[in-house]
Amino acid sequence: MTDALDENRGGSMLEVAHAFDIEAVKERLSDAGGYEVVHSSPGLEIGVYVLVAPEPDRQQPHDDDEVYVVLEGQGVLDVEGKEVLLREGHALFVPAGAEHRFSGYEELSLLVIFERTPARAS
Repeated sequence: MTDALDENRGGSMLEVAHAFDIEAVKERLSDAGGYEVVHSSPGLEIGVYVLVAPEPDRQQPHDDDEVYVVLEGQGVLDVEGKEVLLREGHALFVPAGAEHRFSGYEELSLLVIFERTPARAS
């Protein structure tokens, strides 16, 4: 693995390549559901979100733009009153601040990609 200088972090070293096991995270979350961050770097957060019925989606609007990629299952995402049917292989962009919630799923596994603005990037 190679390191590169990250000027956004005062010159500290960042890994150029970072592998993460999405399938292992899906398995870990498959019983109760939940969200787990698999990568975080300046400007970017990637996580795995698993929803298991009958537990409802309780998320609130986020401060950052995000993209959902359906890894497994199907469901409906309501974004600001517009319902979109999603199934494995689909992806959807949700702008920062938009009210959104998943429904109509039995088990839904998603890859979630957040664009972190510099003021909120960790």
